Amino acid sequence: MLAAIAILLFLVLSGIAGLHAYWAFGGLWPCDDEETLVRTVVGTKHRSAMPPVWLTLVVVVLLFAAALLPLSVTPVFAGLLPPIFGHGGLAGLAAIFVARGLLAFTTAFHQRHGTEPFVTLDRRIYGPLCLVIGAGYLTLLVLV
Repeated sequence: MLAAIAILLFLVLSGIAGLHAYWAFGGLWPCDDEETLVRTVVGTKHRSAMPPVWLTLVVVVLLFAAALLPLSVTPVFAGLLPPIFGHGGLAGLAAIFVARGLLAFTTAFHQRHGTEPFVTLDRRIYGPLCLVIGAGYLTLLVLV
């Protein structure tokens, strides 16, 4: 069970990191133009261009690091990190993803990120996905 959750978290977060890398280098999927992509995945008012490449690549690195951490508590990679880093990392990432998931359902967050279709997608997809990822980290924390 532990390994399955860790691998699933790795695959999901690696996929999200890959998508961000694609956007960093000019990819537009799932949209046809940059302005629509910004409204769909960034959602910030008064913005028509994607964030700078360097900033998006920082997000890629952080997401990939978050993807690798669950593997460090599986039997195959056990001992790769000192327990304090493994457990602390799982707890920290659980808190971050749960908090981000809950923000999707607050009015205050969407007053800042108020463009459509971002708000709708955040409440239907992005927020719930963050909650599931956070629950995965919490589950790993309990199992190790």
